[in-house]
Amino acid sequence: MINNVVLVGRLTRDAELRYTGSGIAVASFTVAVERPYTNAQGERETDFINCVAWRKTAEIISNFTRKGSLVGVTGRMQTRNYTNNEGRKVYITEVVCENFQMLEPKSVTEKRAQNDGSSSNSGVSNNYSNNSNDSQNNNQAPKNNTKSNHANFDEDPFESNNDSIDISDDDLPF
Repeated sequence: MINNVVLVGRLTRDAELRYTGSGIAVASFTVAVERPYTNAQGERETDFINCVAWRKTAEIISNFTRKGSLVGVTGRMQTRNYTNNEGRKVYITEVVCENFQMLEPKSVTEKRAQNDGSSSNSGVSNNYSNNSNDSQNNNQAPKNNTKSNHANFDEDPFESNNDSIDISDDDLPF
């Protein structure tokens, strides 16, 4: 069976971070995704897709994204239900975030945080995964918020370097 979802959109609000009774982090957030076509008035309609992330991914999303942040989310569609206080069965459909990627520079997120009066997002890495088998350990939170431990995504590392780059045929993947 295949259950795979890929979304690219903007957060409609800051992620809501909670903890279960056993201390597991869970974050709920909504991603606004524009449809690829226009309606009769020539405007693009938007879908608002509820998402949920667990454990370290939930904490990272909550700490390093803000309302309006451009993110890519991969995961799976999940439905659940419960009976509300009125005795009606309520169905919820959401995307369980297994991986996410921040798709805008850190400076844009920091500027958004300053405009909202929120805290800074310095020291953020760019790619996160909930997959425990991920060989790169991208699901680990930064140990501290110093720029010395993380790449600055706003700068071109080759801009001030006048050295030539030697690439042999052995370095190429094809």
